[in-house]
Amino acid sequence: MIKFVDMFSGIGGFREGLTRAGGFTCVGHCEIDKYANRSYNALFDTKGEWFIEDARKPTQRHARFQLLCGGFPCQT
Repeated sequence: MIKFVDMFSGIGGFREGLTRAGGFTCVGHCEIDKYANRSYNALFDTKGEWFIEDARKPTQRHARFQLLCGGFPCQT
């Protein structure tokens, strides 16, 4: 199982693709938009996963992972 972190996750496009491909486990995500994050949490079981709202403000607590996924940040 390859562990990955879903940066700028939106509603989980990368996560859904890797889940469908098989062999991947999401260990955390980052999303600043509260509505997108609410949808993400409704679509996926995120209990016990690492989460950070703002990628510019990292925390000491982080997940161990082998793959970092990142969607392009949304444009206004």
